[in-house]
Amino acid sequence: MGKRAWATFVCMMCVGSVSWAQWGDSAKLIAAQKEGMAPLAYMDGVWRGTAWTLLPSGEKHTLTQTERIGPFLGGSVKVIEGRGYDADGTVSFNAFGTISFDPNTKKYTLHSYAMGYVGDFELKRTADGYVWEIVMGPMTMRYTATIGKGTWKEVGDRIAPGQEPVRFFEMNLTRIGDTDWPAAGAIPPQ
Repeated sequence: MGKRAWATFVCMMCVGSVSWAQWGDSAKLIAAQKEGMAPLAYMDGVWRGTAWTLLPSGEKHTLTQTERIGPFLGGSVKVIEGRGYDADGTVSFNAFGTISFDPNTKKYTLHSYAMGYVGDFELKRTADGYVWEIVMGPMTMRYTATIGKGTWKEVGDRIAPGQEPVRFFEMNLTRIGDTDWPAAGAIPPQ
């Protein structure tokens, strides 16, 4: 191993050691994450229903929306996939996300990929669902979900200073079953 490679290795080990020391016992951290995620277990399963969104032209586009949601990494992270199908069965919307809980800040983070965009957003639990927002300069896109008794309604409102909110999205889903996704299908050691 050359001097440069050895120096890089030593630096990596030092950085790794500092990180591990800051985190402490990973089993305790994971247990705290799982405890924080437990209140969101009602989201797990397979969901289907209708959704609509306003296109830039102002036209209302209606689709069949599906969501599949399940725990991952022992329940310390929630994984979500959403698909919107046009009437002919083609996928016109596809999103992937994770929700995690930080025991130190007591906050949830939604990490989302959709329509070519990616972002991290604070997800705030409510008594019967959650709220998350995308801040775009002076404008905010607020998503509000109400989930209970096998139904999930989520709306999106565009909020601009000095203007009434404009609803640009709504989905109404029904829980259609359980799922073993994403944990199922793991590659066994042999």
